[in-house]
Amino acid sequence: MPEAPEVDTDKLREAIDEEIEKEGGALLRTIALSTAVFAALAAVASLKAGGSANEALALKTEATRLQAEASDKWSYYQAKNLKATVTELSKSTWLALDKTPPEELSRALDKYAADQRKASDEAKALEHERDAKGEEADHLMHGHHFFAQSVALLQVAIALGAVAALTRKRIVWVGSVLLGLTGGGLFVWAFTL
Repeated sequence: MPEAPEVDTDKLREAIDEEIEKEGGALLRTIALSTAVFAALAAVASLKAGGSANEALALKTEATRLQAEASDKWSYYQAKNLKATVTELSKSTWLALDKTPPEELSRALDKYAADQRKASDEAKALEHERDAKGEEADHLMHGHHFFAQSVALLQVAIALGAVAALTRKRIVWVGSVLLGLTGGGLFVWAFTL
């Protein structure tokens, strides 16, 4: 059986590497560098987008809890109003019978009025806090949208960078850079909001 011919693969590999270097090694390195920068920026933007969305959801949850507490206070306010109305009717009945109402009815009315004022003040304070949390959450979601758009543009720029590396087309890489810079601009813009 004849032996297989020996091929010097080291020389072949060197020849291929030299040819790659001649035909666009510098372009490939530039594409790789820009794509790596865009990937790092996309990772940070993705973290910021997720973090701001999570924080906004936590604030919305807190606002919902505060709304429930405020509703409880308003229910207590209404209960005291009902008790005051019943007590007022009882007092009116005494007066209609030309009798002096018991002093405890007047004290009860004063107590119900004080309880209502306190419940109203507490409910309004909770609603104010609820509104502040809601506004803060809305602000965070507004920034989240810019971070998310930045991530999308950067991901497309990375994909175009890969296409540019495979095809070695400078124009595709320029498109990648333009999209990446736009995504980076949105990323920076989101920090100013």
